[in-house]
Order: sequence, then structure tokens, then C-alpha cells
Amino acid sequence: MFLDLDLHLNVELKTLIVKVLKTKLMQYHQAVRVGQERARKSQMTLFSHAGFAMLTLTVKKSQGIFVPVGEKELVSIVEKTGGWVAVIVDEEGYAKAQSKTMTEKEAKEILRKTKNAGISEYTGQVRLV
Repeated sequence: MFLDLDLHLNVELKTLIVKVLKTKLMQYHQAVRVGQERARKSQMTLFSHAGFAMLTLTVKKSQGIFVPVGEKELVSIVEKTGGWVAVIVDEEGYAKAQSKTMTEKEAKEILRKTKNAGISEYTGQVRLV
């Protein structure tokens, strides 16, 4: 009797684990889809000011689960090896789109244009790829 009960509980536990994993996998794919839409929008925003933009991050990890990058669009410039990039980030600083590498002067000009278009500047730590 105990063996049957143990086997039954083990099967139920494995079934539950599979169901939870499927749910998390589905949530991850949904987060990717939503994040891609948001990042593409930011890519087009940056493209209109910089002439070039590529997608960077589409999801971020929050409290142990993947969530889409935020909807809010903020602009910043970042010094990287070899030059500067302009980026569109969400409210937590996750870069959704970035320009090609350029001079500091060019990056500041894109920052100025973007701010003049009504996009607020992000002054916190930018999280790039």
C-alpha cells in the first residue's frame, strides 16, 4: 500500500513539475515576444535620430523570472571601447536599442536631438548587452 501511494505521489509530483516548467517556458516566450515589440519600437525611435540603430535586449530578469524590457523610452549615451553609443533604455536602464559606435561629439548631438524630440534623458547605470 505504501509503495503504491509513494509511486502515485511521485508520478503526481513529476506531472506537476512538467506543468510548472511548461508554464514558465510559455511565460518566457511571451516575454520575448512583448520585449521584441518594445525594443523594435525603440530601435525605430533611435534610428530616426541617429540614422542607425540595432536591437539589444528584449528581456530582463526580475525576481528570478524573465520579463519584457519596459515600455518607457529614455535616452542616454555611453562610452565603450572604441567610442560612444547612443541608447534607448527602459526605466531600469536596460538598453533596448543602440547606435553604432561614434565620437563623443556625435553621441552628444544625438542625445540633444532626442531630448528635443521629447524623450527624457536617463542618468542611471545603463545595462548593455
